[in-house]
Formats: sequence, structure tokens, C-alpha cells
Amino acid sequence: MSYVQGFVAAVPEANKQAYIDSAEAAWPLFEEYGALAHWECWEEDVPEGEVTSFPMAVKREPGEKIVFAWVVWRDKAAVDACHASMSTDKRWERLSMPFDGKRMIFGGFSPVFMAES
Repeated sequence: MSYVQGFVAAVPEANKQAYIDSAEAAWPLFEEYGALAHWECWEEDVPEGEVTSFPMAVKREPGEKIVFAWVVWRDKAAVDACHASMSTDKRWERLSMPFDGKRMIFGGFSPVFMAES
């Protein structure tokens, strides 16, 4: 059964291209370790919330945009192998993280319903 990792981050608008470049550079490594798909989405219509929201979750600051991303993996074992490789595979060191990773939220999920047209 596939496995999905989801991410939400606040990225400085000035770093948009650097973020895209980093995501594009990460994809071949993700794919090598078992990723099936990788989506990175830049804020278009992300409202401020009163109780909770994407901006509140990542403590968005002025001049930042929300990124919503997910990676679909073959299975959780592939995710675990990929994460383990981050301390041994030197190729990960070449990737930049053009945002404050401490404010990124992420998690892993087992799909329960999927639909496409």
C-alpha cells in the first residue's frame, strides 16, 4: 500500500526560484529511494484564519508564501529507507533549504480513499 508524506512551510517570496530548484534537485533522490510522485504547490489563495489556518500553523511572516507539498511513496519502508539515507548519502548535503525548517509541519499518512479523473 502506498504511503504519503505531507508538508506545509512558509517560504520567503524572494526564495521562490531557489525553493523550486531545491525541490527539482530532490526529486531524483526521492525517486531513487521509492517515491512515486512529488507535488510542490505555491500559495495562490490561502486565507488567514481566526482559530487555525495554514499561515498560523507555520507562523507565516510578512513577505512569505505558503507551500503545500506531498510525496507519494511505494510504501512506508521506502520512506524510512530514504530518511535513513539522509545521514549516509552525501548527495543530500548538496540540497539547500531556502526557508525556516523549524516552522515546517509535516507528517506521514496511509491513504484511505483516492479518486482521479
